[in-house]
Amino acid sequence: MQKYIYISNDIRNKILAGTYSANEQLPFEKDLCVQYEASKMTVKKALDILVSEGLIIKRRGSGTFVKDLSIDEIERITVANQFRGTTALNPGKEVKSKVLAFSVIEAPAVVINKLNLSPGSFVYDIYRARYIDGQPHVMEKTYMPIDQIPGLKKANIEGSIYGYIEDELGLTIQSAHRQISVRKANETEVEYLDLQPGDPVAVAEQIAYFDTGIAFEYSISVHRYDEFSVEMILTRD
Repeated sequence: MQKYIYISNDIRNKILAGTYSANEQLPFEKDLCVQYEASKMTVKKALDILVSEGLIIKRRGSGTFVKDLSIDEIERITVANQFRGTTALNPGKEVKSKVLAFSVIEAPAVVINKLNLSPGSFVYDIYRARYIDGQPHVMEKTYMPIDQIPGLKKANIEGSIYGYIEDELGLTIQSAHRQISVRKANETEVEYLDLQPGDPVAVAEQIAYFDTGIAFEYSISVHRYDEFSVEMILTRD
């Protein structure tokens, strides 16, 4: 992950978590350079991303401040942030993946339906367990069309697939439709998520989209019951 992306992810997460509150001034760029051990240009690129997202504003001669967001703006940014991937949501932590399966297959019927593919299309079939700071976090079964995500390699699977898509391919991930359910862990999940037989898991079924509106991912993520939460903002008209 490029350094400016890492910095923007970290500051964004702190704003959404309330570490930096509305109208609060962020540290000066020179202090952020020291904090993140980065150049002034790198910090500027990170802040420019947050400005473009509407999270912060720059006031000439005064500094950079957290924007006083409306409920609609908070909802939009919070929802978008959920789909940045495990690595982006955990800056400063070691995120590793154990690849259990990685191959190219003809898309099964369910994947053709979910991703609106033509019969006979080929997809990556990915199955991996993910660990944060050495602790089991989630198991992911993922399908992606090979013509939309060219050149995906095992090294990318072991790291951040979303990072490869955005940093290397220059594509923009915008949104996802996600459905959450709960069930008991199966034998494989008990093994790789370090659970006890009969423990519950949270299951997130997701279809993710580029900013062009094209669906590029169908995934089923199985989370430890004590490592999963969903943040929603409900409003009343």
